Amino acid sequence: MFTLAHELAHIWVGQDALIDLRAMEPAPEAVEQFCNRVAAEFLVPAATMQAAWPEVRNAENPFNTLARRFKVSEIVVGRRALDLDLVSRAGFFAFYEEYITRERAKKKGGGGDFYVLQSNRVGRSFARAVVQAVREGRLLYKDAYALTGLRGTTFDQFADKVNGRP
Repeated sequence: MFTLAHELAHIWVGQDALIDLRAMEPAPEAVEQFCNRVAAEFLVPAATMQAAWPEVRNAENPFNTLARRFKVSEIVVGRRALDLDLVSRAGFFAFYEEYITRERAKKKGGGGDFYVLQSNRVGRSFARAVVQAVREGRLLYKDAYALTGLRGTTFDQFADKVNGRP
């Protein structure tokens, strides 16, 4: 959402540029700083943030609480709190490092069971019908491969999962 609002601000001012928030530091260009301020104010108005902060600042995760309220990421709320002097620079960057560590841990967790995801993608009933037709000889493997997007042993393992075999 922040990037979208930021890029809309670029359109409004009629100047192209790229956003670069990797280091969470203000961009050196004046137009970038302006677009960042516009996006921040649009998504998390200063007055509303300052009014909400006292009730959440002592919560276990105040940035998450406000992120849900404003429908933006915790990073946007955290950075807005820093810009509005609601948190210290050290406090923000401690949160930022913890957030990055948490997000990296989520990504390492994997994406779920491939065969369950594939079954949901093609539809459980359809998957069962394709597997049954192949096993009964009413459908060629090459056609089953085309219908499911799977090939060879991957299809065979998928067929076993669809039929409830481990």
